[in-house]
Amino acid sequence: MGGPVRSGRPGAGAGGAVRRGVPAGLLVPALVGVAFLLLPLVGVLARTDWPSLLHHLTTPQVTEALRLSLVVSGWALLLSLLMGVPLAWLLARVPFLGKALVRSLVLLPMVLPPTVGGVALLLAFGRRGVLGPWLESTFGLTLPFHTAGAVVAAAFVAMPFLVISLEGALAGLRPSLEETAASLGAGPLRVFATVTLPLLAPALAAGAALTWARALGEFGATITFAGNLPGATQTLPLQVYLLLQDSPEAATSVSLLLLVIAMAVLVALRGRWTGGAVREARATPPEGAAAPADPAGFADLGAPEEGPTLEKPPIRPGAGVGAGPAPAPAAGESDLRAELTGYTRFPLTAPAGTTIAVVGPNGAGKTTLLRALLGLTPRAHAEVLLGGRDVTRLPTHRREVAWVPQDGALFPHLSALANTAYGLRARGVPRAEARRQAREWLTRLGVGELAGRRPAQLSGGQAQRVALARALAARPRLLLLDEPLAALDQTTRARVRHTLRRHLAGFGGVCLIVTHDPVEAVSLADRVLVLEGGEAVQDAPPAEVTRHPRSPWVARMLGGNAWEGTAGPDGTVELAGGGLLTTAPGEATPPGPGAPVLAVIAPEAVSLHLARPEGSPRNVWAGTVRELTAVGSRLRVLVTSPEVPALVAEITPAAAADLGLTDGTRVWTAVKATEVTVVGL
Repeated sequence: MGGPVRSGRPGAGAGGAVRRGVPAGLLVPALVGVAFLLLPLVGVLARTDWPSLLHHLTTPQVTEALRLSLVVSGWALLLSLLMGVPLAWLLARVPFLGKALVRSLVLLPMVLPPTVGGVALLLAFGRRGVLGPWLESTFGLTLPFHTAGAVVAAAFVAMPFLVISLEGALAGLRPSLEETAASLGAGPLRVFATVTLPLLAPALAAGAALTWARALGEFGATITFAGNLPGATQTLPLQVYLLLQDSPEAATSVSLLLLVIAMAVLVALRGRWTGGAVREARATPPEGAAAPADPAGFADLGAPEEGPTLEKPPIRPGAGVGAGPAPAPAAGESDLRAELTGYTRFPLTAPAGTTIAVVGPNGAGKTTLLRALLGLTPRAHAEVLLGGRDVTRLPTHRREVAWVPQDGALFPHLSALANTAYGLRARGVPRAEARRQAREWLTRLGVGELAGRRPAQLSGGQAQRVALARALAARPRLLLLDEPLAALDQTTRARVRHTLRRHLAGFGGVCLIVTHDPVEAVSLADRVLVLEGGEAVQDAPPAEVTRHPRSPWVARMLGGNAWEGTAGPDGTVELAGGGLLTTAPGEATPPGPGAPVLAVIAPEAVSLHLARPEGSPRNVWAGTVRELTAVGSRLRVLVTSPEVPALVAEITPAAAADLGLTDGTRVWTAVKATEVTVVGL
């Protein structure tokens, strides 16, 4: 009694509960609202004199009014396009003082009574208006009571529909698409024509259709500003107004015509205008799920790596899948020298053929670094020399710097082949040759058989390889990859990483890879650049960073325990979180007493015991197991202690079973002094 009653009908569930749960207090007014909107349309259909419909629509007065309406609405649409497209761009893309006021002016004709709009037009463009006398004396142009006046009145009330459509679409358009096109060598006009405009086409068509339909049906502003002159300003809505007085049946027939045109426009749009943003035709298949009829798969990528290595494997330069000369510039022509200021503040140099992994916590400035090298951010400035050529003041499309953002930024309206050929075409390569080279690069990266597919038909791993092929095919001197594998599952990531490593080995330019994955950092890069707070904390080979991390964040990223503290006498470290750590003299000169240091302990160097251990360990603490996590074939055990900061140990499942470890088990942790690495900060 009192519990929820569930239907026994098949299919009853959450959806049925939602339907049954609609309050009658909302449902009844909603249905009344539908009837309120529908009944006038039903009235038109019911009162139409169907046998005389064709006769009413073919009278000379109606056909002349229809012709004039089409002329006026067509010119009003053209005028709206000329002014509305730049205005929408300004509102969507350019920050300026008074933007809210300008947007209000755009929306004003939609809420202003049409007759008031007509009066306002008279006071602006009439013979006694603000601009009317000047227009007539200078250009001989008289707007009131002329066809041109009807065009101006129709454009005044209809243009907001176009501006709203385009502004919403521009706001929904990913900036990375246009920025990536520029990084591939496309100038501003080419970017607009080949990327922006095609992606805006649905919104532009929807806005134009609504603008035209609104201009076709304009009445109040037209009759007030342009009058009701047969053959000059008497459009079809004005003809309806006249027919209501003499022939109501004919007025109903003409009204039906206008109604059919309006409904046809709305049906053709199918909700595109109300969506407000650019949408792709299909959703990207979830990662790990193959796209339909995937003939390529991952068979040609080889087996994934067993695990991270400290150095890049000795791969022959230029080796890869498929034959052909490497498209990268010759060694020595792409040395990188950059001086960064602003949010990121450090010098950066690299010889050609170098791959640098850029790591650091969120907000460290990693993406800002890449965008500064591209010249795309005001947060930081980079003085950049590539191969001795100063590109600092060059626009992005002339820097020969290719960028692969986090989402890949494949152009959704182009096939994989056209995407890959984009940079080559932007640099003037003939179409046939660009497509040949693009197909070769897709084949090298194992997605050649997917050349005809759109990005929405590719899985995440396939899309990332297409994005990489597009960047490499553009022959950049500097290649920037912003977390290119972050969106992939573990299996796909290993396979794509394997492919990426092979091709970076033969890349003749400089490559920067932003990553949070230690496997990517140590297996793909010659150097690891550690950023924190916009500054370079460490810049060293992967093996050096692994052995002697100078950042707690990097030490933890690599799986180690990192404790900050102060160097004490006799090789001790006073920990910032409390406690004392004993270390052994290392190969390097130890920091002097009082110096800030970082103590790093590998998880596998931590031993766990149920009783206090005896013997050689110099660092022994009592603690409590708080978490057990499986990592491959081993377990990582988090131990908290009142004496020292939390410590992670790595043991085998068999050892954990022997100790009977569970959450809350009391244990002793032990670390030998020789297993502690101390790095000065």
